[in-house]
Amino acid sequence: MTTDIRRPVRKGALCAGLVLAATASVMVSTTGSVAVAATAQQYYVDCAAGDDASSGKSTLRPWRTLSRVNSQVFLPGDVVRFRRGTTCTGTLAPKGSGVPGTPIVLNSYGTGAKPVIDGQGQRAAVLLHNVEHWEVRDLEVTNTGPASTTAQRVGVYVLLEDYGIGKHYVVSNVTVRDVNGCDCRYPTPSGGIVFEAGGSSVPTGFDRISVRQNTVTHVDRIGIGTFSSWQRRAENPTGPGSTFVPMTNVVVARNTVTDAGGDGIVILNGMEAQVQYNVVDRFNTRSADFNIGAYAWNSNHTVFQYNDVSHGFGVGIAFGIEGGNIGTVYQYNFSRSNGGGFMYLCNSDGSTSRDGVVRYNVSQDDTGAPPYLGMFTMTCGDIPNTRIYNNTFHAPTSGLLVANYGTTKLLFTNNIFVGQAGSAVSDPHGSYDHNLFHNVATLPPNNLQAQSGDPQFVAPGTASSRNTADGYRLLTGSPALGTGTVVPDSGTVDYFGNPVPVGSSNIGAYQGPGV
Repeated sequence: MTTDIRRPVRKGALCAGLVLAATASVMVSTTGSVAVAATAQQYYVDCAAGDDASSGKSTLRPWRTLSRVNSQVFLPGDVVRFRRGTTCTGTLAPKGSGVPGTPIVLNSYGTGAKPVIDGQGQRAAVLLHNVEHWEVRDLEVTNTGPASTTAQRVGVYVLLEDYGIGKHYVVSNVTVRDVNGCDCRYPTPSGGIVFEAGGSSVPTGFDRISVRQNTVTHVDRIGIGTFSSWQRRAENPTGPGSTFVPMTNVVVARNTVTDAGGDGIVILNGMEAQVQYNVVDRFNTRSADFNIGAYAWNSNHTVFQYNDVSHGFGVGIAFGIEGGNIGTVYQYNFSRSNGGGFMYLCNSDGSTSRDGVVRYNVSQDDTGAPPYLGMFTMTCGDIPNTRIYNNTFHAPTSGLLVANYGTTKLLFTNNIFVGQAGSAVSDPHGSYDHNLFHNVATLPPNNLQAQSGDPQFVAPGTASSRNTADGYRLLTGSPALGTGTVVPDSGTVDYFGNPVPVGSSNIGAYQGPGV
């Protein structure tokens, strides 16, 4: 993909330019470690009462505008602080890179509300372009412009083009709100917090992305996402780019995403990424496409755990295993009231997906809004060795629990399925073993040791979050207690933190004794 935001700067040229400049502020030992000298600077910005003619090096002599900040080439260890209670307009696009162990930091100072960076409809409010070793903390970011179906707009945008591998990016305790970009997922994603590896001549990617404890609200189309123009590999043979560049050491944790126009959290080209303890509430609120609360694409061994995904509008699906995904794990998640159901599975565009694991999740009222969607919907080819076990699916208003329109052969073991009276599992290809069905009239043909009956939950339908799902424990006398089969490599704890027994287990996400 090519972009027009500004002319790409090659990493080699950038680093060469920084070598001389950085000697005044860092010292490199014979072992290669970096020590910050006393000349690393603290810069201050007050967009209400500063003066661009000032030094910017004290709270008494702050700069005033983003233009002044953008004209400075920052050095490793520098910190740029914005005064709380003020608003800066335009795009914050600082220059310069940190070095390992010595990042450059954007932060705040003073008292009151977080300082606001207002992009006013530009392509990005905060733009880190072809730089690395940066941290963005304690800011509020917004980017609203005239309504448009084509304008890409982002809150915090980290963009590398023909750069190589950029390292160390932190976005923490940042509020991103009101980004009204286009309904675009790719190749020009709009969203709240976006990392993109672009270009066409130098393979480009990221290492060490940390997105933690941020609040993202009312953004189009993506809440938080990583994207790449370097997707081509055997598992994704029609993907863009001439090769595959993975994104390594990616952590997206403890963020809250609300009112996302499209997808909530997207990991693309991830390699062992961790997406955990996030809340996604209200997504697919404005998109014309289907969207997913949290999922990966063209990624290996992504772990989604302890997340809370709720209120996907229309065809808003909680989770997905899609193209080029190897070894994706969904565990200990809670989903509720997602109109497109609990999970969508599709290895589209000639891609290969396999070895997924979906275990110890609780799904409440995830109902396919269109009648052709199930709690699980499969529309493509097989995703070999994908195992779905010891989950609790409670959807008493759903008439279709599993809808397999492709050739996907999933392995369903030890799950509880609760639908509306007369509901169906329409899956001619999957294998089912030791599952408990309640209110299900049509069972799958490949069905071993099935049970029918009320699972006898403590208080079903009463959960409002991941931490309030105790109602899905089992009462003494439940037919699900002790009647599951052994699942190899089934983990150590259940959804509620109970140890998983070595022998036969309960059916469902609860592995404790009867209550």
